[in-house]
Amino acid sequence: MIRKVFTLLLIFCCAASAFAQKPVNIIFDSDMGPDYDDVGAITILHALADKGEAKILATMASTKYEGVAGVLNVFNTYFKRPDIPVGVPKGYALELRDWQHWTDTLLAKYPHKIKTNDEAEDAVKLYRKILAAQPDHSVTIVTVGFLTNLSNLLNTKADAYSTLSGKELIKKKVKLLVCMAGKFPSGFEFNVMKDAPASQNVYDNWGTPIILSGFEIGEKIKVGLPLIHNQDIKNDPTKDVFRISIPQDKQDSLGRMSWDETAVLVAIKGYGDWYTLHKGRIKVAADGSDKWDDNGTGQAYLVEKVDYHKVQDLINELIQHQPAGQ
Repeated sequence: MIRKVFTLLLIFCCAASAFAQKPVNIIFDSDMGPDYDDVGAITILHALADKGEAKILATMASTKYEGVAGVLNVFNTYFKRPDIPVGVPKGYALELRDWQHWTDTLLAKYPHKIKTNDEAEDAVKLYRKILAAQPDHSVTIVTVGFLTNLSNLLNTKADAYSTLSGKELIKKKVKLLVCMAGKFPSGFEFNVMKDAPASQNVYDNWGTPIILSGFEIGEKIKVGLPLIHNQDIKNDPTKDVFRISIPQDKQDSLGRMSWDETAVLVAIKGYGDWYTLHKGRIKVAADGSDKWDDNGTGQAYLVEKVDYHKVQDLINELIQHQPAGQ
């Protein structure tokens, strides 16, 4: 009897362990420039995928400057996932890019089979194709750029991929949306402001829980110096970006602020180790400013629970991650 109970307990523990380690099915949506915290974010995405904590379903661009699809493909290729689908907006989208010209360096130096945006998939169609093929309530979307793609997805109708509308498809397939967006309890924030109509549409009509990592969360987290000073890391696109960019801006002398990285961490590892949630709902005005409605439901923004240096140290560690064989 004791042996039977022990055996059942062992089976239960193994099953629980397997469940706890089940990777997060994730879609990454990024403006990938003009800032370079997107680079830290996609590096963390791949680092956690290598650790078995995430399964990357797609990498989407929310801007469409020529070359953005190639830059996403550079990172996917470097981290040995060259076939991850890349989506780019085919209709209206901003075309903002990096003023430090690190994207030019990456495209010239590193392998990538996607050479132009025309070779990438339509972001909205790719969203619909991927979501339709996933189990119900199984996909986490993390956005670290503009909400252009998600707004367009919300507005879609039935197509060859699904008989559901965009809003219905989101509600059926998406478990959680995590955004680097907003400044709380109120203010102006770049990702929300630059495509304000898209932000309004998403935050008013999205049908699943939303967690927002606000400007105030990543502002104080400075990273990148340990990476650029690590002499063992060579020919690494993430190191190149931080190496090129940090010296060009005095405010980055202690490292670059880490807005986008925090969103990816929370999307994959959860928030509980570092943050609590302030529940309510974000309200976006026509001018792109945001304020928080404490009486709203279904959304929350992150509030620091522990010293931010703990997150800073973790991000600095993860952005030094090297793919197997490097």
